Amino acid sequence: MKISKIEHLGIAVQSIEEALPYYEQVLGFECYNIETVEDQKVRTAFLRVGETKIELLEPTSPDSTIAKFIETRGQGIHHIAYKVEDGVANALAECDGKGIRTIDKTPRGGAEGLHIAFLHPKATQGVLTELCEE
Repeated sequence: MKISKIEHLGIAVQSIEEALPYYEQVLGFECYNIETVEDQKVRTAFLRVGETKIELLEPTSPDSTIAKFIETRGQGIHHIAYKVEDGVANALAECDGKGIRTIDKTPRGGAEGLHIAFLHPKATQGVLTELCEE
């Protein structure tokens, strides 16, 4: 698989409204997009840092994966996302061929219209890894 850059860092937060002042007023980043991804039960806010983005992830339901993450681990870094140039489906097939455990078997829709898929942290040195393509 060909990874061209870190697409974004996902950070789990209890509330986007409570988190944004730190990122905007202290760090000087600007939030340019807030959207809800219904099927993932999450609300996202994006901030740009050079070519990389920060994605704030707020749960919209107590049974969302982000709510469960915050409940067990607290707020903080949730995942790292890499942009793949040869397509998420190809990257998943390559990972499967190398015995890498995946969460997604096929790409799905994500925030900002990206196609995404996740690799299981038990196969990625403890880091939840997202693969993305536009």
